Order: sequence, then C-alpha cells, then structure tokens
Amino acid sequence: MADKSSANAYWAANVRIILISLVIWFACSFGLGILLRPALSGIMVGGADFGFWMAQNGSIYVFIVLIFVYANRMGKIDKEHGVEE
Repeated sequence: MADKSSANAYWAANVRIILISLVIWFACSFGLGILLRPALSGIMVGGADFGFWMAQNGSIYVFIVLIFVYANRMGKIDKEHGVEE
C-alpha cells in the first residue's frame, strides 16, 4: 500500500466485512435463539425446537461458517489492495 487513501480503503473494506459478520452472528444467536425462540417453538430440528437448537448449536455453526467466509473474502480484499501474503 503506497498511499494513505489505499490504506483507508483497505481498512474500510475490512471493517465493513467485520460489521456484516457481527450483525449476521448477532441475528442468529440473539435474535433466533432468544428473542424469536417462542415464535420458533413449533419447528422441530434434531428433536428440539428451532429456537433452542439455534441457541445451543446453530449459532456456533453460523460462527464457523462466518470464519471461513471472512477468511475467503479478506484474501480477495488483500489481493485487491496488494497486501496478500
């Protein structure tokens, strides 16, 4: 990265990916697992209602998927800004 505008663009892209990932994880863990749990009680997944399943297992699976998506997307952003390893 040669100039400050390129560094700012790289940082803005990084922060945008982080914020989107946090919003998705919050919606899955807190939203589906806690706030919407009573509304999701009729949907069964693996012997438990969907809200309980999201609180116990689903949010962890979403987090793992987000880790791989973040790594993949940051690899592309690194190449776009010339800072790949």
